[in-house]
Amino acid sequence: MNMPESEAESGRFPLASEFPEATLDQWRELVAGVLADSGTRVGDAVSAPEKLLASDTYEGVTLSPLYVADDGLDSGLPGLAPFTRGARPEGVPAAGWDVRQQHADSDPARTRSAARSDLENGVSSLWLVTGEAGVPVAGIAEALADVRLDRTPVALDAGSDYEPACEALLAVWADQGVPPEEVRGTLGIDPVGVAARGGEPAEVAPAARLAARYAARYPRLGLVTVDATPVHEAGGSHTQELGVAAATGVAYLRALTDAGMELAEAARRLEFRFSATVDQFMTIAKLRAARAMWNRVTEACGLAPENRAMRQHAVTSAAMTTRRDAHVNIVRATLACFGAGVAGADTVTVRPFDSALGLPDDFSRRVARNTQALLVDEAHLARVIDPAGGSFFVERLTADLYDRGWEFLREIEGVGGIVAALSSGMLVERVNGTWERRRGHLDHRRDPVIGVSEYPDLDQLDEGQPAAPGGVPAPSAPNALTPHRYAEDFEALRDRADAHLLATGARPAVFLATLGPASAHSARAAFAANLVRAGGIAPLGGDTRAGVDEAVAEFAESGARVACLCASDELYAEHAGAAARALREAGAERVLLAGSPSTGIDAEGVDTCLYDGCDAAGLLEELLDALGVA
Repeated sequence: MNMPESEAESGRFPLASEFPEATLDQWRELVAGVLADSGTRVGDAVSAPEKLLASDTYEGVTLSPLYVADDGLDSGLPGLAPFTRGARPEGVPAAGWDVRQQHADSDPARTRSAARSDLENGVSSLWLVTGEAGVPVAGIAEALADVRLDRTPVALDAGSDYEPACEALLAVWADQGVPPEEVRGTLGIDPVGVAARGGEPAEVAPAARLAARYAARYPRLGLVTVDATPVHEAGGSHTQELGVAAATGVAYLRALTDAGMELAEAARRLEFRFSATVDQFMTIAKLRAARAMWNRVTEACGLAPENRAMRQHAVTSAAMTTRRDAHVNIVRATLACFGAGVAGADTVTVRPFDSALGLPDDFSRRVARNTQALLVDEAHLARVIDPAGGSFFVERLTADLYDRGWEFLREIEGVGGIVAALSSGMLVERVNGTWERRRGHLDHRRDPVIGVSEYPDLDQLDEGQPAAPGGVPAPSAPNALTPHRYAEDFEALRDRADAHLLATGARPAVFLATLGPASAHSARAAFAANLVRAGGIAPLGGDTRAGVDEAVAEFAESGARVACLCASDELYAEHAGAAARALREAGAERVLLAGSPSTGIDAEGVDTCLYDGCDAAGLLEELLDALGVA
């Protein structure tokens, strides 16, 4: 491109000057026109149509369709307080973040083999789960026998048996001749996380005294983990996860300083664990907001800026994983890992795609490793410092999550801190409330789960025994945060239908009674087929075009006991009532109609409607009951 010399010398590239300036009012006028053409009633919103396109999240954040540079938000600089843009000026190291793989096999020999394979193929640290949920304490030495512990950090996750597990792990380091000042990793002591998962009272003081005892001898060793993922796994919101993380960090700082540690040293020995989800922008904004919140907490404690940075471990969500169509979890984990990497997480764990089916196999662990390797080595994600910085949307979302996360922190502190919030049931009540709202959206398919509630594959039967999120047994105590998976209601329906198939040789079925030409029924027939498959029910028919008589005749031949009418609104107005009566006379025990209630629910003989936003899980459960599926 040839530019006048004066423009080239000035460094200005006036390409935009060739186009007329676009204003917000012009955008609003265009949007209002498109909405009106689509049949949306704009009404008083014509001057601000973006309100009709906005949506609210479980965090109480309103997502707008357009963000502009008028907020005056300032996230600072990378490596400087408030650390929104990362804890280091240079960003994530050029070689990438710490790739940490979890190991929770109770067989030390299998763990030894899996750990060796991981370390030979791109993993840089190990996450070792011990006790009832993983490797026995007595098997820690065998599990790590092939690991060069002078080079490989180990993060321990011992649950309530942290003291004997810590002693066993430290003994392995000593047996390998690793000097105490070179021991790296984290002991993962986390009594609050144990209480959140199990419901027992959190014993913070003895845990802090143990950590303080190790502090002087092992100067590079992390001591305490602040694990906020139980909140996420119980269906909580991102802001509840933020508030709990900050409140738990505060509780640990108090306990560690009471045990004799200096405040700055105590803060340095904490590692925070957060979930990373398929919603990449929420993941990015949450991790950025978490660092800013911790900066504010530690600043209030009197720490200098160089001691306020948060060390973050991001783990791909257990709640979002599915047992059905488990390979789709590869895509979910990739998006979650991308979000964690863009957000500047120090350490990332990608759960293997089959983790909801039980212990992962060699192939799924390899895919989990290579997901991170691809993002670091091929996509060069670690070469950019704070890639999301400056995005009006991300900056606004970060600020909104920060504000609401801080509100929840204040609420927790208002009842006496995180230990009191757990023991009183306040935290469980709040998180359960969010889960019930989320569950309603999931059951109505407003929050779709691909491969389960949307686009399921009926040829795929369940492949294994379900595991609780994180490999932790589901708690029974009243003040425990009960783990959930977003797909669980639909997968329970599929389990019923598959059991019926195995017992009888045939799936429960619904006949799609289509009326008129394909152009009049194909969209609704496809919608109805997709919906009933989500419950493990086979759709039959769907290709009749001549009219009511043909549809009824084919229904009678199909052997189905339930029929679903699929046609246009015009055909419903003319034929729905007659078709429903004829199907009843032909043996249909229930007659459904694909379309909103206004299109034919009042037609005589129609039991209910299938439409976008209906209670799909409830409807499918009723269908299975009606079909006699135990």
